[in-house]
Amino acid sequence: MADNPNTSAPATSQPESPPAAGTARADPRRAWLRRAAIVVIAAVAGLSYAWQLGRDPLEPYYAAAVRSMSGSWHDFIFGAFDPAGTITLDKLPGAFWVQALSVRAFGYSTWAMIAPQVVEGVITVLVLYRAVTRLAGPTAGLIATFVLAVSPAVVALDRGNISDSLMILLLVLAADAVSGAIARGGQWWRLILAGVFVGLAFQAKMIEAWLVLPALGLAYLISGPGPTWRRVRQLVAAGVVAAVVSLAWMTAVSLVPAASRPYADGSHDNSLYQQVFVYNGFGRFGEQTPLQLLTGELAQNVSVLELPSAAPGPARLLENDLGRDTGWLLPAAALIAVAGLVGLRRKPRTDPVRACFILWGCWLVTLWVTFSVTTELNTYYTAALAPAAAAIVGTGVAAAWSADRASAGRRVALAVALAAVVAGTAAYAGWLVPSAGRDVPGWLVPAVIAVGVLATATALACLAVRRQAVFAAALGAGIIAGSLAPAVASAGLVASHESAFDTPFEPAGAASAVDSLTVLQAQVNLLIPRLELVQEGAQDLMAVQTAAVAAFFASSGQEVLPIGGFTGTIPSPTLSQLQADIRAGQFHLVLAYSSADPRIEWIATHCRNVTKPGAPLKSYFCLPADAGG
Repeated sequence: MADNPNTSAPATSQPESPPAAGTARADPRRAWLRRAAIVVIAAVAGLSYAWQLGRDPLEPYYAAAVRSMSGSWHDFIFGAFDPAGTITLDKLPGAFWVQALSVRAFGYSTWAMIAPQVVEGVITVLVLYRAVTRLAGPTAGLIATFVLAVSPAVVALDRGNISDSLMILLLVLAADAVSGAIARGGQWWRLILAGVFVGLAFQAKMIEAWLVLPALGLAYLISGPGPTWRRVRQLVAAGVVAAVVSLAWMTAVSLVPAASRPYADGSHDNSLYQQVFVYNGFGRFGEQTPLQLLTGELAQNVSVLELPSAAPGPARLLENDLGRDTGWLLPAAALIAVAGLVGLRRKPRTDPVRACFILWGCWLVTLWVTFSVTTELNTYYTAALAPAAAAIVGTGVAAAWSADRASAGRRVALAVALAAVVAGTAAYAGWLVPSAGRDVPGWLVPAVIAVGVLATATALACLAVRRQAVFAAALGAGIIAGSLAPAVASAGLVASHESAFDTPFEPAGAASAVDSLTVLQAQVNLLIPRLELVQEGAQDLMAVQTAAVAAFFASSGQEVLPIGGFTGTIPSPTLSQLQADIRAGQFHLVLAYSSADPRIEWIATHCRNVTKPGAPLKSYFCLPADAGG
């Protein structure tokens, strides 16, 4: 009987009626209002992701790879960066498969490349609602989706062509499957499905996807139904599935002879495992990141390719650009999670609300710690924290309302805690908004302070006026006070047609660095016809030092051979391969910076320097005779 999948302990900490597990019939009018609200939130989120989506620059390296992958099934399967399939992306191609299919179906355009992220973002909002509702009730789910929808990090991410959008969707789907297993009797198939989603998320963003495994496993191990040994077996099975799905593509490609597939960028021995677990994995802790290696290789004039990153540290996510991207509600979420776990410590093991706090609280802590110690952190990485913070805030508000309704004696503690959290969150938001920056409304800080004071006063009023209506008003005012600044920040991103590399209210220097990508791409587009004139029948347009620079020339649709992969340090192609290509007349023009790389030194020595005076990017014209042809 213990292994019966339909057997579970009764829910005990329900924040409202009907229960989260759905054991009672819901009021049809309330259900209709909730459905209407979630549709409105999802629609507004989708509009914010898609508004003027073609005006901000794409990430050029990923865009070039998607263009290549959309034009050839060989390049699609192997995740090749260039049309000739000489080298892969320096990431796994999972998320870019979706973009490549979109481009293949609708043609190469900014719209076709970003549309998948818009759809993924909207689905994430809907799935988060279901995941939180399973354990904490529909009110918690509704608040969570609202908080997620106004998160600036998520809005910016889903307006670009970065792979994190798909990873976040798949991980929220995994959390939904685990939540369903906890609430619905511990069915095996739900845990297996969670493993599949984590494995697919690994295909999108590699090891980062595995960071949520402790949260998923701990939540089910502590709160899942059935005896301990059964839960352990289920988690082991789900973990095996996650590992198999995660490593399946890498293993299959590794079995293909090296001569029949692109070189694995990011590795020095053509190994996808090295690319994933060293270059994109443990090498990100205490070692030079790919962007730092690229900067060191090119030595100069690469500011448009690298934005400043905050130094590692415990406060990294709470200050400056990273704080304005996702930090607004992180302290509040952390406090709510701790308070929720302490307040529910005496509840039965299978209490669903406590399970919700464990799941999303562990997610928040694991990513927060990891992001705090990595060598370099792109701002859009922090979007992965947003679902957890949103779920915790939603669950905390719903649990507070449920506790207030259940016991009048707890209202004093709840009112004081609510006042403290609201006051602290509003004060932090007021401090976080910069005094100078792009598109900072002059009224925002006064408004945040005013709403924060009003919400705090309303919460404290509950000490004297012990009515549910007053406490409900305090909760509502608290949500507004906490969400006002991030909502305005997100609106500013949309109004200024900004995307993944942008942050709210960013300094003018950072904004101009991102905007310069568009200027640079326009300049390259004007240069390409002149380059085609000197192609002189060669099969390739040219060779370029690093795939990062070659990406800007991908708009030609021709092969631009990348030398050294993304960082310029990868041994593909080798010097002998370059010499063979020059002897065969594969290309004539080579663009490169001054470098100690033996390949670049050989080209500088044997080919004709046709660089204009003062140009940092040097041009070399190579003939077959230069390589002994």
